[in-house]
Amino acid sequence: MHTPNLQELLICRDILNDKTIKIFLEAIANPQQTAEQHKLAAALIDQAEALGLSGNLLRSYFIHLLAQGQNTAAQMTEKSNGKIGESLHQAFFHDMELFYEIFHILPSTLFHTNMLDNYIPTKKTDLPAFNSLNAEINQTDNPTALTNAFLNYYQAYGYGDIANYRAFHWDKEKKLIGIRHFEAIKLTDLVGYQHQKDLLIQNTEAFAAGKPANNVLLVGARGTGKSSSVKALANTYYEKGLRLIQISKSQLIELPKIMEELRQLASKKFILFLDDLSFEPFEIEYKYLKSAIEGGVESRPDNVLIYATSNRRHIIKENWQDRDDTQDELYRADSVNETISLSDRFGLTIHFLSPNQDEYLAIIDHLLQKEKIVLDKEDLRIQALRWEMTHSGRSGRVAQQFVTSYLGNL
Repeated sequence: MHTPNLQELLICRDILNDKTIKIFLEAIANPQQTAEQHKLAAALIDQAEALGLSGNLLRSYFIHLLAQGQNTAAQMTEKSNGKIGESLHQAFFHDMELFYEIFHILPSTLFHTNMLDNYIPTKKTDLPAFNSLNAEINQTDNPTALTNAFLNYYQAYGYGDIANYRAFHWDKEKKLIGIRHFEAIKLTDLVGYQHQKDLLIQNTEAFAAGKPANNVLLVGARGTGKSSSVKALANTYYEKGLRLIQISKSQLIELPKIMEELRQLASKKFILFLDDLSFEPFEIEYKYLKSAIEGGVESRPDNVLIYATSNRRHIIKENWQDRDDTQDELYRADSVNETISLSDRFGLTIHFLSPNQDEYLAIIDHLLQKEKIVLDKEDLRIQALRWEMTHSGRSGRVAQQFVTSYLGNL
């Protein structure tokens, strides 16, 4: 059986360092050694169960490595928003010719069993980008189509974790860390607040489309859906290249480093998400945020916006001392201006008010109907209002807590 020589790879040579690929190379170099064949089969099964790979395991594993790997073609596609040079394209095509041959090798020709020709793992991967790529490659019938499939994937989704995850944490050492179990909330799950959602959608769609868009401040009472609305955007616009990065107040000092990292991922759009943001008068981290919004010495990348939520309109808490008439008038004015100016830096401010009684009951009714439960309206009103009085007032969060309690007592 003829197998291509992977030592001829130009762009994707990193995969030669992979442990399972090393076993593969040993197995095809020594076709008479059944021990090497069984070692490779065992390694592929381990990877299939760990990664949720299915079908032709040899092909699926190579696709996984190429989707994850930081090869030069993937990196330059990301940095240049899909426009790589002709020579790099030719070199990548050279590699794809080799992989095209490998992708058409049935594992049964190596292992004398068809077990790995159409493998079914215990749990198939739920990564939509990878599944889409795998399905497209299964339909390719020449190296050119294979080349285009990977380059289109890199442009649409990126590579590695950027392709796999909708949302990330920032870590000073590891940088972007994908959130594996990100909340699968949708904008349609949020009852009411249609005007607020429309403003958020309009701004975010403009951003995803590469048009001018504003940084956003979502202000309102606790539990009114501010954070959920922002998280829902990551699920809604993932296919359009939008990613969410959650950062804490203490990480604002690292904003220049974060911005520079995201600048290198030009084909993606990033929302830096600051949840429940507020500052005490003695805290100075807000200066880094203010500088990032305004651009500072170095401009904010075009592919980055900042969305923040807060329970108060003026993010920096005003000191009673700032209102002291005994202070110098100019000093007092400067202090007050500093207090309110950060909020004003956000181009779009969206207010989330607490729901009235009818809206509160409508939220509960909607949540119950999602669980296929319909309560008598009067019974619902009595129970829901009783719950509200013993908790923190009316809000979407309190409504959800009521429904959770109700379902738990069925």
